[in-house]
Amino acid sequence: MSPVTAIDASALLRFLWLALVLELPVYAICFVGVLFHGFKERFKEALEKRRMDDAGFLPCVSCIVTCYSEGRDVGTTIHTLLEQIYPGVIEILVVVDGAVQNRETYRAAREWQASARAYPRRRLEILPKRTRGGRVSSLNTGRQFARGEIVLALDGDTSFDNDMVWQITRPFADPGVAAVSGALRVRNAAASLVARLQSLEYMLTIQFARTGLTTLNTVNNVSGAFGAFRRDLLERLSGWDAGTAEDLDLTLRIKKRFGANARFRIAHQPRAIGHTDVPTSWRAFFRQRLRWDGDLYYLYVRKHWRSLKPSLLGWPNFLMLMWTGLYFQLLLPFVVVAATVWLLVTLPFPALLFVGAVTYSFYLLLTLVLFVTYALVLSERQRDDWPYLKFVPLFPFYAFATRVWNAFSTLAEALAQQHLDSSMAPWWVLKKTRF
Repeated sequence: MSPVTAIDASALLRFLWLALVLELPVYAICFVGVLFHGFKERFKEALEKRRMDDAGFLPCVSCIVTCYSEGRDVGTTIHTLLEQIYPGVIEILVVVDGAVQNRETYRAAREWQASARAYPRRRLEILPKRTRGGRVSSLNTGRQFARGEIVLALDGDTSFDNDMVWQITRPFADPGVAAVSGALRVRNAAASLVARLQSLEYMLTIQFARTGLTTLNTVNNVSGAFGAFRRDLLERLSGWDAGTAEDLDLTLRIKKRFGANARFRIAHQPRAIGHTDVPTSWRAFFRQRLRWDGDLYYLYVRKHWRSLKPSLLGWPNFLMLMWTGLYFQLLLPFVVVAATVWLLVTLPFPALLFVGAVTYSFYLLLTLVLFVTYALVLSERQRDDWPYLKFVPLFPFYAFATRVWNAFSTLAEALAQQHLDSSMAPWWVLKKTRF
């Protein structure tokens, strides 16, 4: 074996050990969970149709729609909620944050009040907040007015399939379900390449991963743009906590509330579909991820580190948080950066190309398997989703770039507490938080 080949083999073995021991088991768990979900759903289709006919479980649903600067787009959100086929009562609470500064959003929401009266079992209320207080302030304002048994936290620029409320309330028929995460699709995917890659990411993370984790009752987050909760649970938790990353924060607080009691769980409902817009330029994308990735460090390390214990979370949730949270989201980006620098410094160019090609091939095959499984088992729009197959070869590069940026964002939060300069709330709100 030549020296170059020996170096190739050594570097490749290190990579394979890292991937096989630390990464592949998580993907395998999600893969098996998705297959189990697909198998179970095949036998439930006929039963679901019968349930929809007799409409057995019909709780009153309160939709808190948080708005800041959506303008006329909020009308689309209101319209899709009014058009829900759900036979029960839906109250739509549109909270306009900083209504004095955002008169266009306020006027656009009020234009729907007359039309809403024509929809049976639908109630629309516009709740203007004169002074901006941020997303958490808007959610807690809406919570004070919510009368439904199930509360949905929704973004003002998100639209929904017309069976969304029906689908997202189905898991709550089990009294042990505390919260349900909805599935988000990218509405403006055709706008740019980065938007299409984000759409693919949403398919393989929000949809695929959370569906797989539901099987083990270890869903890692209830999306802030689209999540459902029992109202009595929100009351016991005193609602959302001040600060940023309120979605992951509330998810962790729910997990701590239940502790090791496996009777309670958080579910993901892949059939409840919402549509959102994502950044269409690389600059805007990296700005968004600077906040998202920095918030992970803020919550795991600054705010909740004392409570990340098996005695509080239960062993399954504790292990999965350590694995998919602290390792995948905080530590692995630095491992990727360090490994890349080490390869660039130590390997000659032919060996570097060899290791790079093998690494790329590994992640390309992994992404291909996940995508095909998603398209066959989870996708409710297969005709729309299969064309994304041509973007799969680009996805390993996209994933590498996001992990490198994740490392930078984590450092920015650790050194400068950049979460205190968040677009989710004014600085005077964030400065008053304990963290």
